[in-house]
Amino acid sequence: MKIVSATITGMPQTIVQPMPVVTTTFDNGETRKLFAYYPDEISFTADEFIGLTLSEARALKVRKDKAWLQSGIIK
Repeated sequence: MKIVSATITGMPQTIVQPMPVVTTTFDNGETRKLFAYYPDEISFTADEFIGLTLSEARALKVRKDKAWLQSGIIK
């Protein structure tokens, strides 16, 4: 299954609002919420997910998380 479309919910305006969620639709018509993320650490665009499999989309998040952690921003 490949992702044919993706949406990302809006950015939180306050600390108590939910984090953005990536939701994808696959070529078989199935829609799935993949994950939420902290937008002050990593970011995504819907286009990044098009053509990826479920495992590739999740691996994209892991790569971005890892890059952020290794960037030295947090001490």
